[in-house]
Amino acid sequence: MRARTRSTLSIPAAALGVLIAASACSAPGDSGSDDAGDSGPIKIAVVNAQSGQLASLGDWEAKGAKLAIEEWNKKGGIDGRKIKLTVFDDQGDPTTGTNIARKLDSGNYTAMIGTAESAVTVAMAPILRQAEIPNIASGQATALVDVKSPFLFLNGPTSTTYDATLADYLIKTKKFKKIAMISNNGSYGKGEHDAFSGILKDAGVEPVTDQVVTTDQKDFSAALSRIRQAKPDAVFIGSEEVEAGLIVKQARDLGITAPFAGAAPQGTPVFIDTAGVANVEGTIVSSPYLSNEISDAGRTFAKAYKAKYGKEAELHGAKAYDGTNIVLTALKNSDVARGKKLADEIRATEYAGLLGDFAFDETGVGIFRTTIGIIKNGKLSAAE
Repeated sequence: MRARTRSTLSIPAAALGVLIAASACSAPGDSGSDDAGDSGPIKIAVVNAQSGQLASLGDWEAKGAKLAIEEWNKKGGIDGRKIKLTVFDDQGDPTTGTNIARKLDSGNYTAMIGTAESAVTVAMAPILRQAEIPNIASGQATALVDVKSPFLFLNGPTSTTYDATLADYLIKTKKFKKIAMISNNGSYGKGEHDAFSGILKDAGVEPVTDQVVTTDQKDFSAALSRIRQAKPDAVFIGSEEVEAGLIVKQARDLGITAPFAGAAPQGTPVFIDTAGVANVEGTIVSSPYLSNEISDAGRTFAKAYKAKYGKEAELHGAKAYDGTNIVLTALKNSDVARGKKLADEIRATEYAGLLGDFAFDETGVGIFRTTIGIIKNGKLSAAE
């Protein structure tokens, strides 16, 4: 068992009154020009898609990170220094992400939160490693672990954890024997496909059909027709929110009545809104954060989030809130260390978060549990 440099810490109390807007969100892509040194603001970057099909992810995560930072700044920051937040738009594009990584290096950033897009995070990782900028990412593809960077951490489980929980529920609890698969060929979809199909193989289950679509596809009739012919008990879906919603909507239009099953994207409002409430009824979701009502901490977070943004909190905002609090806790415990010392402190930090109890291993993964939820009447709640 690893030695811990500090005792376990829990989430700072969410500010329910007026939050001091001491953190600054610049225009996406603006790296800033000030040099924080050892006495100025502590510069934290949030990098995520703020435009394009994945913009909802970036918006949720930026809101979660900003809320955490404003709560810390209201209490005086860290060692008397305020925390400055800058949001960058990676557009869901790896090349844009690598250019931003270079800006973070030259801009004297202490740490980075994001991205939610695994392919972008993987592309940025070598530059951030060389710059010794710790990064807490929100993707779940196993490719993030394969990078083997001591500066890369995950603020949620990997696809292996999501899909092991899901497969166990489908096969052992629901006793489904005929499972179809549809996923996309992007980083997220490939990670989900490989993790879920591998788990099925280990369980001695062969998918009745395994369909792969492209990330920019809009018409899924050919793949869905094959799924309909296979008459599955359930359909595993490995795709992001918008595409997954379109797939489910078109599946229902074709007369496919089997429940869909998936991971984090299938638990989001964007997925539900895109597919339509009636079409997602009974969808089975594996997630570390099923709703804001699971715990007192979740309810407190959701109340503060709603007060600030006028919107309901969800998984991705919670993940960024946890990840940001972990970074800030490590900064406080290390007397505002940078580089490798800060990365080592993050790894040594045990944290009771919204998603569960974080304790990072040598791969950078800090949480290893999800639970099963079912969408009923447009809401995700724990399976009975």
